[in-house]
Amino acid sequence: MDQALDHTAPLLPASHMEVGTGSASGGRVRQAVADVADGAALWRLGLTLGWLDIKLRYRGSMLGPFWLTISTAVWIGAMGALYSLLFHMDLHGYLPFLALSLVLWTALGGLVGDACNTFLQSEATIRAMRMPYFVHAVRVVVRTIIGLAHNIPVVVVVFALLGLSPGRTALWCIPGLVLWTIDSFATCIALGTLCARFRDIPPIVGSVMQIAFFITPIMWQPKQLGTHGWWLKLNPFYDVLEVVRQPLLGSVPTAQMWIAAGLYSVLFCVLTSMLFVRVRGRLAFWM
Repeated sequence: MDQALDHTAPLLPASHMEVGTGSASGGRVRQAVADVADGAALWRLGLTLGWLDIKLRYRGSMLGPFWLTISTAVWIGAMGALYSLLFHMDLHGYLPFLALSLVLWTALGGLVGDACNTFLQSEATIRAMRMPYFVHAVRVVVRTIIGLAHNIPVVVVVFALLGLSPGRTALWCIPGLVLWTIDSFATCIALGTLCARFRDIPPIVGSVMQIAFFITPIMWQPKQLGTHGWWLKLNPFYDVLEVVRQPLLGSVPTAQMWIAAGLYSVLFCVLTSMLFVRVRGRLAFWM
């Protein structure tokens, strides 16, 4: 039935025009795999759409996306001065941690928020033409990367003013960024699918991310918990954040952090794959 109703084959690649023999479940798996492959092949289209979204979002603005850079810089400066006094910490050691944490969390939180509308924002396109759903995920991820790129100079300036440099240790963040990229696509597919079916999920996701912001070491450092820091391992955001943040702060993440981040990511990707395989053929009818 899903095969008969599915009208989302792409404009260009032929491998998505499936169906053949085999069980219905096997056919759905092949369709989902073909969707991801064909969507990845159309990465230039996703890149163009993501860039166009940024241009339209800041159309008519004098500074464009750099308003985001300015607001982030002001936020870091104000919060750094305030929280260093509240927590009785040296500003020289706290400000780089805060700047990097806020920039990374802004990208992470922005991605999760945008992921809820991965398919809803493209409702007209999905109804009008055949295109792999994965292209819409690429579009959201590209938009997030561009936003992150506009905030990176804030971190660079903070490190330069304080005379800090992570050195070659910073290269350890590359595997973490690869893991983030994979998780980003999975997040767009998972939340985009769920929010297309249940329109009340975005506010719930927003509330969860707000709570996660306060229970994740962003404004405060893990060492402040002392012997009570064991519960951080129950927070999946902590290990996923640390495999990118620690190398940029000049230290190498522990093997335990890598294992935890990897396990969380694998579990999330598996669940997302199962969801996408099951409901992909119905997405167009949920718009």
